[in-house]
Amino acid sequence: MTNKMKNPAKLHLKKGDMVLVIAGDDKGKKGRVIEVIKTDSRAVVEGVNIVSRHTKPNAQNQQGGIIKKEAPVHISNLKVVDAAGNATRVGRKLNDDGKLVRVSKKSGEIIDKK
Repeated sequence: MTNKMKNPAKLHLKKGDMVLVIAGDDKGKKGRVIEVIKTDSRAVVEGVNIVSRHTKPNAQNQQGGIIKKEAPVHISNLKVVDAAGNATRVGRKLNDDGKLVRVSKKSGEIIDKK
């Protein structure tokens, strides 16, 4: 059952963030966010939640067969990793230019995409 919201909430994850899986079969793994699905509150993380897709031959995959690919993970099972490599919560704060930036709650450093 998915919750399709008209105006989904602001998420703590962005595409390109480094995250740590804190629950589930892949607990403890780190990976980069490939895609964020706001309406389902899910994210696709490289190397995490690998599933097997049985595919028919098509234009992209002429042979078909079993393809391993990443499936979405709920964002409640992910934590952002800061520059020091520590899993942290995300806060927002105004910087010197008056722009709203994401900061690490643990270290206070600005979180930027790597």
